[in-house]
Amino acid sequence: MTEPVIAAPASTGRSWETAPSPALVVGTDGVVRELNDAARALFPEVRPGLPLRHGTPSWLADARTDGIVHGAVGDRAWAASPVPHDGVVTWWLADESDAEAAHELLRQERRRVAFLTDASAALLSSLNVERCIEVAARLAAEHLAAAAVVLAPPVQGGHPAASCVRGEAVILSRLKIDPAGLPGLDEALRGFPPVPSRWLDPGTAPSWVLPDGFGPATSIVVTPLPGHGVPAGALILLRTGDQAAFTEQEEIFARLFAARAGAAISAARMFAHQASTTETLMRELLPPRLEQLGGVEFAGRYRPAQEEDRIGGDFYDVHSAVDTAGGESLAVLGDVCGKGLEAAVLTGKIRTTLRALLPMAEDHHRLLSLLNTSLVSREDGRFVTLALASARLEGDAVRLRVTCAGHPPPLVVRSDGIVEEVDTGGNLIGVLPEIRTSTEEVLLAPGESCLMYTDGIVEAKGGPLGDEMFGEERLHAALSECADLAADAVAEYVQMLAAQWVGPRPHDDMAVLVITAPRTPRRPGTP
Repeated sequence: MTEPVIAAPASTGRSWETAPSPALVVGTDGVVRELNDAARALFPEVRPGLPLRHGTPSWLADARTDGIVHGAVGDRAWAASPVPHDGVVTWWLADESDAEAAHELLRQERRRVAFLTDASAALLSSLNVERCIEVAARLAAEHLAAAAVVLAPPVQGGHPAASCVRGEAVILSRLKIDPAGLPGLDEALRGFPPVPSRWLDPGTAPSWVLPDGFGPATSIVVTPLPGHGVPAGALILLRTGDQAAFTEQEEIFARLFAARAGAAISAARMFAHQASTTETLMRELLPPRLEQLGGVEFAGRYRPAQEEDRIGGDFYDVHSAVDTAGGESLAVLGDVCGKGLEAAVLTGKIRTTLRALLPMAEDHHRLLSLLNTSLVSREDGRFVTLALASARLEGDAVRLRVTCAGHPPPLVVRSDGIVEEVDTGGNLIGVLPEIRTSTEEVLLAPGESCLMYTDGIVEAKGGPLGDEMFGEERLHAALSECADLAADAVAEYVQMLAAQWVGPRPHDDMAVLVITAPRTPRRPGTP
């Protein structure tokens, strides 16, 4: 801080001589008239009667007298304040070294905070573990050391690692190493506090730590990467040549960076684990890929209410005649109460239960009654509507046995485009202790199809005004155009029309399942 400005008296006294701040009285000709004891100590070569330039730095000797000037004398920073009076100028000097050091520490701290903020953003920009490790190594090499190695906990016998030399590309690898070969590394990987850098001998660092062409390490830091509950790995910082050893403050800052890097890597690892678990569980909940079974064509389409979930309360399954009783393939279309993940969980349980009841598939009523018993005992009050169709190829035709339980009756499109509703119905599954069902037989000639659908199709709201339901009439009209089409084409057409009707508006789960008797191949020479 600059000392208060005090003009030199016309005749100097004891107070002038012993003032703690250096002071020099200089004439308009640049010659020193007087100086106090502090100025003599600071400028030993300066003498009264000699030019100010003799023995003082140029920043003071050439300074203008209309403002404060700053400069260095030796290793100290000074500010000189001119005070004109009586035809001369008194230069009062104030030592700014401590203030400048404090300002430099503040600037350094601001740079560090800015770096940590940017590093956090870069590390959290990806939930990919490998990418996080790569970013951590690159940032550490650019800002903390000449080279850096990020080592993750072992996976299948090897440590995923990323090493980087400042200014070069990051190298990813999998290292089969003994962490005990580098003092402090084994402890860091287990989450223990770091060993101070001064306790580590860089000369004993194993060769795998040093990047190719880096040279011998002259200073090394090993610090843990803290994770969420379990360690995320370890960070190794290296310096070589004439670079200064890591200071205690630099080690503390490295640990602050490591905490952020470890949190990001741990979050990415948790996300990857959860994504893998979700994918495994979801695989059993997603609609199956359908194909021709026993000479009968099957096709399905599914659109969940919440696109990001990929699953919901509507479902369909087709079980081969090999798995069912009576030599018939069993097609199942269901709609669970609710939507989203909770409905999908119940959907999975129902599909599993139906798979266990396949030996009873010849008797639709018995199969549905057993399913009803298992659902009635639940306390959440959820229910399901179902449509079953047992299909068997008879010559060129397909014979169906169709049963509905609280579900919209299936529709049959004949070869001439006429659409018929299958006369079958029954109770909801999971509401009453006993259920009522009726089964109807349907014969599909070649090219004819049976459409099973959930109410999300006919209740889809949209159209020009956005509030009109798609409705059964439009569904019948659309299906009448599907005569002689393959099962996959029928399913795609119906689902496409319903999706276009809804547009981007919210909607319920939508599912369709089509059973088709394949068209009879034309014989050579026939029209």
